[in-house]
Amino acid sequence: MTYILRTNQLTKVFQGKEVVSAVNMNVKKGEIYGFLGPNGAGKTTIMKMITNLIKPTSGDIEIFGEKLTNTSYEVLKRMGTIIEYPIFYDKLTARENLYLHCEYMGYYDKKSIDHALDLVKLHNVDDKKVKDFSLGMKQRLGIARAITTKPELLILDEPINGLDPIGIKELRDLFKMLCKEYGITLLVSSHILAEMEQMADTIGVIQNGKLIKEVSMENINGEQTDYIEVTVQDIKKAAYILDHHLGLNNYKIMNEKNIRIYEMTVTQQEISKALILNDIEIESINKKHSSLEEYFMKLMNGEGIHA
Repeated sequence: MTYILRTNQLTKVFQGKEVVSAVNMNVKKGEIYGFLGPNGAGKTTIMKMITNLIKPTSGDIEIFGEKLTNTSYEVLKRMGTIIEYPIFYDKLTARENLYLHCEYMGYYDKKSIDHALDLVKLHNVDDKKVKDFSLGMKQRLGIARAITTKPELLILDEPINGLDPIGIKELRDLFKMLCKEYGITLLVSSHILAEMEQMADTIGVIQNGKLIKEVSMENINGEQTDYIEVTVQDIKKAAYILDHHLGLNNYKIMNEKNIRIYEMTVTQQEISKALILNDIEIESINKKHSSLEEYFMKLMNGEGIHA
């Protein structure tokens, strides 16, 4: 297995406080690695260390099989990045900004500028100064700048910030396409679980500066289960019926009104019939699939990651 990015005991201390603690990440070539955690968990700090913007207090970073050092200029040329909010020359156009980026990156295929703008769907902006762009347009331009030089590794810190639902879907599709068709490896951070669930091949979960879990989405999906969720007025009586009338014991009372039934030996209709015949008012009953959020709520012992 080929790893394009690895960290070994990566640690960062700011003003006596350890904000990143002994992180061991393993990003495989040709995958989308979802870096998942709440705001302030340490995602941006790790990305800044990977891109040489700040230096680790201890630990190592290996990119393309080489240890990252102060003089790893050629390694950095093979990467595209957005860290935090993308900054531009506001009085220049999108195309002029990308032209300057190519100049200082030593990349001279100017056709790639048109291609990048097309990929992020920034059309008809040739005469518009970046200062007049919306937040979403600037976010798209940041991604265009990151991919203009055709990087092998793309590092994107919260790239969907400021986008509407249509824009989010378009970028999600773009990231998948860059990975599958162009062979680009992506490290994408987010605090939005639903987006990671639809996009990532591997998930790395960070909480309070520590990498809690690194797991493939395939394994997560294998652990997820179907269940029936029932909302009723009388939770104790409903539980009694499940136990003594239907012979079910693999269920969980979630709160004063909701029960989740994990046993699939009886149908939703049979459960409804048994409850109604015993005068239990049902507010709702639905078959559901456990989500990525629930998986990580269990993983972090109830601390959770909030979308």
